[in-house]
Amino acid sequence: MEISLEGARRRSGLLVTALVVCTIVIFEAGRIWLASHWLASGKTDVMQRGAELTPADGSAWDAVGRSRQWDFVNPDLPGAIADYQRALGDDPRSAYYWMDLASAYEAQGDDTRASDAFQKGQAAYPASAQVAFYYGNFLIRQQQYAKAYPELRRAIRADPSLLPLVISRSWRATEDVNPLLDQILPPRVNAYLQALNFFSSIHQVDAALTVWQRLVSLKQEVSLPATFSFFDELISEDRSDDARRAWREAVAAAGLPDQEPANHSSIWNGNFTAEFENGGLGWRWEQRPGASVNIDPGAGPNGSNAIRLDFNGGNNINLESPSQYVPVGPGQSYHFHAELKTEEITTDSGIRFSISDAKHNVVNLTTESFTGSHPWTPVDANITTGSETHFLDVRLARFPSRAFDNRLSGTAWIANLSLVPIETEPASP
Repeated sequence: MEISLEGARRRSGLLVTALVVCTIVIFEAGRIWLASHWLASGKTDVMQRGAELTPADGSAWDAVGRSRQWDFVNPDLPGAIADYQRALGDDPRSAYYWMDLASAYEAQGDDTRASDAFQKGQAAYPASAQVAFYYGNFLIRQQQYAKAYPELRRAIRADPSLLPLVISRSWRATEDVNPLLDQILPPRVNAYLQALNFFSSIHQVDAALTVWQRLVSLKQEVSLPATFSFFDELISEDRSDDARRAWREAVAAAGLPDQEPANHSSIWNGNFTAEFENGGLGWRWEQRPGASVNIDPGAGPNGSNAIRLDFNGGNNINLESPSQYVPVGPGQSYHFHAELKTEEITTDSGIRFSISDAKHNVVNLTTESFTGSHPWTPVDANITTGSETHFLDVRLARFPSRAFDNRLSGTAWIANLSLVPIETEPASP
C-alpha cells in the first residue's frame, strides 16, 4: 500500500504523527531506563519510586519488599508485607512472591499466615524444589517434623543439588540421624556419601558410622576415594576398631581384590599386590621433587612385589612416604618387619623406617639408616603402644642431610612389610 505525500497538508500530518510516535517511544524508553536505574540503587525509597514507574510489574514490588525486610539497620516488616501483597496483586501465580510473603509473616511472628502463604506458593508451583525446600524448613522450625520430612524429600527429588542443605538443616533441627535416613534421603549411594561426608566434616563420627552401615547395606559399588574423609575422621577420633572393619567393607564395596594381610598383620597391602590407595588405611604417597615411586613386580625377595624409589640427585629430600595409618590396640606389643635394599644411595642421611603415634607423641621409633648399596636386608623392631595409642603412622623416611654434598641420588626398594601382635604368655598362677 502506497501513501501519497502529494500536498502540503498530507506531508505535515505525517510529520506530526511521526514526531508524536517518536516522543512516546523516547518517553517510554526514558521511563523504563529511569525505573531500572532506581530499582538497582539498593535504596528502598528510591526503589519504591522505580516500582511506581512500572505498573503491573510484580517483580519490582517484590524487590522493594525484600529491600525493606532485609534492611539490617531499619527493617520494615509491615511495609515489606504490603509490597509483597502488591506484587501478588500483579501476579498471584508467582510461587516466589508467596514465599517472600511467607518469610515476612514468619519474621513478624504470624506463623498461621506464613503457613497459608507457603501452601499457596506450593499450589502455584507444585513441582518447585525451592518451594518444597523452604516450606519444609519452615515446618522444621515449627517442629512439625512429620509434615516437614516429605517436603524435604520432595525438594531433593526435584533438585539433588539441595542435598547438602537438606542434610545440614534436618540434622541441626533434631541431631538424630535416623529420620534423615528413614524419611528424607533416597536409598542411593550418592545421597549416603554426601551425608557421610557431612557428618565426618562436623566430627559426628557415630552418625557417620550409622550412615556407613546404610551405605554398605545397599550392596552397590562405592568409589574408595569418596570415603577417604570418613576414614580421616575415624583416624582423628582414634576409632581404630571401627576403621579396621569399615576399611575391609570399603575395599569390598569398591570391587577391589581382597588384600587381607597374612599372619594377622595390621599393615594393609604390605606385599604391594595392589596400587597405592592414597587415602584411608591404604598406602599414601606424597610427591617430592627429585623422587619417584613405582611398584616393581617380582623384584622383592623370593619374587615378591616391591616398591622402587628413584632419586635423581637434584634435592636434599625430606622423605615421609610411602606411609600408612595402621590401626592398633593401646598398651600392646607388636613386631615390625620389612625388607630393604639400596643401590648407590648418596649422602650421610639414608633410607629408614619411622613408626610413631603422632597424635599422642609416643612410640617414636626409627630404624637404622641405609646408605650406599645393600642387598635385601631384613629390618625388625619391637614396639609397645601407649595407653592412648590407636593408630601408628608407619612410613619410609629420609631426613635432610646437613652435609655439604647433601643431594640425594640412587635407588631404594622396600618389600614385605608387616606389623604383627606379639602374643604374651599368661602369668603363672
